[in-house]
Amino acid sequence: MKRIDFRSVLLSLLCATALTACERTTTAVATPVATEVAQAAALPLVVVYKSPTCGCCESWIAHMKAAGFPVEAKDVDNMDAIKTKVGVPYGKGSCHTAEVGGYFIEGHVPASDVKRLLAERPQAKGLTVPGMPAGSPGMEVPDGTVQPYDVELVAMDGTTTVFAHHPP
Repeated sequence: MKRIDFRSVLLSLLCATALTACERTTTAVATPVATEVAQAAALPLVVVYKSPTCGCCESWIAHMKAAGFPVEAKDVDNMDAIKTKVGVPYGKGSCHTAEVGGYFIEGHVPASDVKRLLAERPQAKGLTVPGMPAGSPGMEVPDGTVQPYDVELVAMDGTTTVFAHHPP
């Protein structure tokens, strides 16, 4: 009669259990921090050119960061030179200009519209919200007033069309 070596049996059982555990599919649980890091890694850097004294620009930057964009702010004295360089049409300017993913973003454009622009990738120079409409991102007012406004897509020839409408 053959003698059973219990150590060998135990070792075989442990190895079989370990191999079975390795073959099982595991599901990663997304934590808020992991989701935020993954989202920031997926979104391109937004470089914002602004006046060093503009408070609404800082609020718009906070809006973009809250939407998951990494942001680099650059204080500049001559905003007209930046706007001319990226191709903001005359009369379509605002207080700050950003560059992201090969496009310019002029003024208080909502992050959701920037994400749509980057997803659709139209042949265009960028987006603009001319002026500084109350209630747009970075232009929130204490009494909650929201003016309707349009986000305009600036074509390669400088003409504009409505990209998104934001009602009150």
